Amino acid sequence: MKLLRFGPKGQEKPGLLDADGNVRDLSGVLVDITPQTLSPQGLVALRALDPATLPVVKSPGRLGVPFTGLGKFLAVGLNYSDHAAEAGLDAPSEPVLFTKWENCLNGPNDPVVLPKNAVKGDWEVELGFVIGKTARYVPIEDALDYVAGYCLVNDVSEREYQIERGGTWDKGKGFDTFGPVGPWLVTTDEIGDPQQLGLWLDVNGVRRQTGHTSKMIFSVAYLVHYMSQFATLKPGDLVTTGTPPGVGLGQKPPVFLKPGDVMHLGIDGLGEQTQEVRAYDTRWLD
Repeated sequence: MKLLRFGPKGQEKPGLLDADGNVRDLSGVLVDITPQTLSPQGLVALRALDPATLPVVKSPGRLGVPFTGLGKFLAVGLNYSDHAAEAGLDAPSEPVLFTKWENCLNGPNDPVVLPKNAVKGDWEVELGFVIGKTARYVPIEDALDYVAGYCLVNDVSEREYQIERGGTWDKGKGFDTFGPVGPWLVTTDEIGDPQQLGLWLDVNGVRRQTGHTSKMIFSVAYLVHYMSQFATLKPGDLVTTGTPPGVGLGQKPPVFLKPGDVMHLGIDGLGEQTQEVRAYDTRWLD
């Protein structure tokens, strides 16, 4: 299933994308797509529905983040060997973990707003996965059983804040709009092996990133296993798994985002996103 939410910000309705590419309205069945919806029991109930019995949404308009009720937004750095190399860093021996704050969540095609005085805004196309049941000390051989589905994420970053201003990476990762997610949450039965997905990103029509999840240093299964040693993962937790080479910081010379730039990105089977970059203005945030 491809689950989604459509409508104005703060007024989204639940839906799904049927086999013919039509958006079907789930609001007669669900109040919203929540962590409970993404539990094994919740997904079994949704799979029992016949999409043809649900109303077609002829003009869905804006798409929001494809689920609500997020608990943690966790992220993995330097998880592609070729990206670590472009950053001039050794491949990590254990996953590099950081957080993106909940306020950064953004619809897949909503504008990305640069912070005041930002000078090094950057892009990162990434595979995200969402937890479907409580995970604690999970054996690696069982790890994918804890994943409800996969989604496309743009891990937008401000490199000066991330790298040059001390402390952890988090301050360069969590600004409002820095976490576009969607267009859909695709359940695991439609994806199969998450380590066999191509991903790409263009800026202003120029291909900047081309990658493949087979190049991830730490697989989705390993990340679920590893993270569950340090924190209890719960339904609705989102993990974004790192980016392939081609980020702005890695260009020669570096290229950073400016107002008016357009990012277009996608992952096999998970859809595409498009974001226009805008200067700081609260009307794009509220």
